[in-house]
Amino acid sequence: MKILVSAIEHSANLHLKELVTHLPETTELVGIFDRDLGEPMEDLRSLAVMGITDALRKLPFFFRLADRMVELAGTADKVLLIDGSGFNLPLAKKIKKRYPKKEIVYYILPQAWAWRRYRIKTLERTVDRLASILPFEKKYYSPDAPIDYVGHPLLDEIPRFKETPPETIRTVAFLPGSRRSEIRALMPLFRELRRHLGESLDARIVIPPIFSPKEITELYGDLSGFRQEHDTHRTLFESDFAFVCSGTATLEAALIGTPLVLAYRAKPLDYFLASRLVRIEYAGLANLFSLDFQGRPMHPELLQDDLTVDNLLREYEAFDRERYAEDVQKLRRYLRRGSAENVARLLSGNGEKQ
Repeated sequence: MKILVSAIEHSANLHLKELVTHLPETTELVGIFDRDLGEPMEDLRSLAVMGITDALRKLPFFFRLADRMVELAGTADKVLLIDGSGFNLPLAKKIKKRYPKKEIVYYILPQAWAWRRYRIKTLERTVDRLASILPFEKKYYSPDAPIDYVGHPLLDEIPRFKETPPETIRTVAFLPGSRRSEIRALMPLFRELRRHLGESLDARIVIPPIFSPKEITELYGDLSGFRQEHDTHRTLFESDFAFVCSGTATLEAALIGTPLVLAYRAKPLDYFLASRLVRIEYAGLANLFSLDFQGRPMHPELLQDDLTVDNLLREYEAFDRERYAEDVQKLRRYLRRGSAENVARLLSGNGEKQ
């Protein structure tokens, strides 16, 4: 079986690597993916975009890349799109127009339930199998939409989970994000917070391995009070508490069982526009899930002007670790299973609609 894959983001390739372990050994991948998985048509590094100016400059390249993917789709049995809606949703429309019977599987769907809901209709018309990783997502689609909850990839990828809450806090993790703007916004607060927590505490900071030593110095500043780490899952498992930038890492911490406070600060204009466009009550996925299964959030969130060192300390000291440990068990039951094996089953079926 030959599968055309479009996995243009680093996180998409992490999920793809788990998925391929459940596919037949004879499966051939073509398209866009990490070189560890075969011979892609483009190096992922050439797809990285840094800012609006760079994005505009690269637009012709991405249009040509999409056209090449459409041509390659003609040789494939199926098409697998993973996340990356900015590129993958227009690509799905082009492939379906060119090859109406080619089966398209979309894994990790655009968050159309949160903003730009008109994309739901596009997905329903264009994609043959919608593989959702959010249990509540299906209710936003039409009753006859080809969408199913397949499980969550983090339950495949996280190696260890905590079963009991920490009795005392000896180790605290700081995760200021992976985007440069996030790191610059959070690090002054995290450095001051670290000083307030005392020198006896083991403070660990997770730094993406993509950054060079020079970039680390420029982005993070003085890290003399922190132990530098690169493995997010291991660091969260070994920590008794975490301060985490909004993003996937907040859900990773919650699933692992590490108490956390979500911290986020964007530029005022960006936050104003986002708050008008995005229809969600909380920034953290664990909190959104918790609203669905028990009607309240799991952990504190401090955003924009509420994000101060005093407020971070207050939430840290007031955190109910016993109740949180119970919520962690509920969260795992709610998500039920990993997703890789189920998506592999979708891909192993018949390749074209009859």
